[in-house]
Parts: sequence; structure tokens; C-alpha cells
Amino acid sequence: MASPNNLQFQEFEEAAELLSADPGASTLSMSGSNTPNTTASAGEDVKLDVSEDEEGQQESSELLGGQKPSGGFWTFEYYQSFFDVDTMQVLDRVKGSVMPQPGRNFIKYYLRSNPDLYGPFWICVTLVFSVVISGNLSTFLAEQKNPTFHYRPQFHRVTIAAVVIFMYAWLVPIGLWGFLTWRQGAERQIGGYSFLETVCVYGYSLFIYIPTSILWIIPYDWLHWTLILIAMAISGSVLVLTFWPVVRDDTKVTAVATVVTIVVLHTLLAVGCKLYFFHAETSPPTALPTTSTLHNHTTLAIKTD
Repeated sequence: MASPNNLQFQEFEEAAELLSADPGASTLSMSGSNTPNTTASAGEDVKLDVSEDEEGQQESSELLGGQKPSGGFWTFEYYQSFFDVDTMQVLDRVKGSVMPQPGRNFIKYYLRSNPDLYGPFWICVTLVFSVVISGNLSTFLAEQKNPTFHYRPQFHRVTIAAVVIFMYAWLVPIGLWGFLTWRQGAERQIGGYSFLETVCVYGYSLFIYIPTSILWIIPYDWLHWTLILIAMAISGSVLVLTFWPVVRDDTKVTAVATVVTIVVLHTLLAVGCKLYFFHAETSPPTALPTTSTLHNHTTLAIKTD
């Protein structure tokens, strides 16, 4: 049996002939120890590249909540990414806004770091027209038996509804997001959401008012208030279940005051729309007959006789 010292690598005959023909040819020697080193260095490069990509994604998602717009804010591509959502996602988020469940955060469960502006924008537009049209129909049905009532189209209410609803859907989330960002800097344990996530949850929370405003066409004031209480309870629950986990680690006074402010502003929007767009127009009071009028009628009756 051959000893280990006698074991040597034998070259192929073809390789020997090539070397004899060209003695100056370069050769490449490979050892088993080099392969792991090469693999390890490649693995380190891959890990480095992945970590750099994760850092870049994290920086870009701080404000937009996972969205990565391309180009500057003056380009169409920048805003196109905010509407990158399919129909099933929008329907799923609408379903979540009308059926809130305890322990199910709307942003964490439905948005999943992919907020959009498509749903909130069209919800606000639909709500503007549903409130105005339903309000006019409700007034017409309530006053149709009044002989002194004359229907007049009130197109200026479209502008008022658009200003109020869009200001609420944008200014309130901006204020809340700024407050939570400030508290997050003051209190390290306080979490927060991105600006786009805050706007998105506020927009979807308004969807319940669309069917509610349509049912307000029925000219019964007690039904209006019953429906508005149900809508406020559902819509307000979406906001409270979403933002309470963020503010509960803050001081007790700040946490309670934040949630109360969210609910109060939401209530003011609903009650204000009900009182302004769904009130019956009162006809001008009929003038009572005066003494001179009665005297003239009496004289006229005597002359006739």
C-alpha cells in the first residue's frame, strides 16, 4: 500500500503536452482553503449592500410610511406613488373603517406600511356631494306640503361642504401628526405614525358618513340624530383604536387630552354638517291683521251691502 508521501497529483498527458509546447504559459493553482475565503468575502459584500439598502428604505419611509416616490415633488411620478393601490385593497380598508374591532389597529392591520391617498381623496369628494344633495332633498321633502315654500337650488353649499370636509381631512391630521412628532422627541417612549398614514386613516374614517348622509334624506329629525350617533361611534372608534396605542405611553393627562380632542373635533364635523345641511327652511311668518286692515275690510263689507 502506498504511503501518503508517495501520493502525488498526476497531470494529464494533454496538459503536459501543452506546457511543453508553451513553457511561458501562465498557470492557476487552486487550493481548498481559498474557496471559503472567497465565499466569505462575497457574503460580507452582500450583507453590506443589504444593510445599506435597508437604511435607505428606512430614511425614505419616515415621512411617507413605506412609499418611495421617484423624482422631485414637482414631477408626476412623485405623486403617482401615493395612488399606487388596487381595488381590493381600497375595499378592504373601507370594510375595516366601518367595522372596527378592538385590538385591531387600522394602520397596522389594513395599511401595512402602504398608505394611499386614492381612497381618502374619493371618499372626501363623494361625501361632499352626498351631503349637499341629500340635504337639498331632505329639505324639499320636509317642506313639500308647505304652500309658501319655493325650492331654490343652493349651489354655494357645494363649495362650503368641500372647504369644510377637505380642511378637516388635511388640517386635523397635520396638527395631530405634528403634535405626535413633537411628543416623540420629548418622550422617547412615545411612538408615532407617518404623515401619510395619519391622513390615510382620517380619510377612510369618513366613509361611514356617506351612507349616513344618504339616509338623512328621510325627513325625520329623530332618525337623523340616531344615525349621527351611530356614525360617530363607528368612525370615532377607528380613530381611537388607532391613536390610543401611540399616546397611552405618554403622561396620563396628555394621552386623555389627545384622545378627547380627536373625538370632539370629529363630533363637531358631524354635528355641524347635520345642523347646516339638514335643517328645514322656515317660511317667513305671516303678518297678523292690524286694526286699520280690519277697519278697511269692515267698511268695504258695509259698502257692498
